[in-house]
Amino acid sequence: MADLASHTCQAADCGKPASLQCPTCAKLELTPAYFCSQACFRATWGAHKAVHQVGDPKATYDPFPSYAYTGALRPCYPLSPTRTVPQEIPRPDYALDARGHSRMEQTYGNAEILLMDQDEAERMRTVCRLGREVLDIAARALRPGVTTDEIDRLVHEATVERNAYPSPLNYYGFPKSVCTSVNEVVCHGIPDRRPLADGDIVNIDVSLYKDGLHADLNKTYLVGSVDEAGKKLVRVTRECLQRAIDIVKPGTRYRDLGAKIEEHAKANGFSVVRTYCGHGVGRMFHSAPNIPHY
Repeated sequence: MADLASHTCQAADCGKPASLQCPTCAKLELTPAYFCSQACFRATWGAHKAVHQVGDPKATYDPFPSYAYTGALRPCYPLSPTRTVPQEIPRPDYALDARGHSRMEQTYGNAEILLMDQDEAERMRTVCRLGREVLDIAARALRPGVTTDEIDRLVHEATVERNAYPSPLNYYGFPKSVCTSVNEVVCHGIPDRRPLADGDIVNIDVSLYKDGLHADLNKTYLVGSVDEAGKKLVRVTRECLQRAIDIVKPGTRYRDLGAKIEEHAKANGFSVVRTYCGHGVGRMFHSAPNIPHY
């Protein structure tokens, strides 16, 4: 934010002298907006950013201007309007919750591994097959210049065509129907207006809900001409997954899966992100067991 002559802070119920100007307003040559501190600017951002679209409907902005990014990627807002799901399609319990909370998950508490009977297993195979169909549709659209918001549109429409609900939509407030994680984004990236660039890598994480069960699957793709480091990252990650799958059988400890993953990652010069882990899926979007990747 630019440091200018003193004005009054525009944050609600503040009124303190302000010398910091919103940089987006300045860039778009809108009426200046002043704030007394970064804290007030962040607190007001959700409402204030709307004025930028009045001045230039095509303008984009970074909604987290004070975030300490680790790479060159930046979010490209505003997001497109929330996509709708036909009323006749059954929804998970969080779909209409104001905060997107799943009562089923909160009551369950992730304390027990839920086993499927034969009927559930057959329904799960069907839901997973549909999820793979949707993932393949999204993958075919990948090329430089396509926005991740366009990928979200394709996933949403393909999911609805299969009479399914896109599981990410409104899950704890998530605003889109698929997760698209580009380059340094680890996971759960929000589709936005940024066009994919030649050399990007992008993970598409498709989840859908049908017949009382969630499917959850993802794959990482190369966009255009990716450098050797990017290709190696994607290849080794896939190998890590396969090495863990190869030892799945009765009696294998969950920790053994993570050990296989970390061993191969380190042998190839990579580390494992410990913040996130694998998880169970079925009647709930996320459930036990948790599978650390280390």
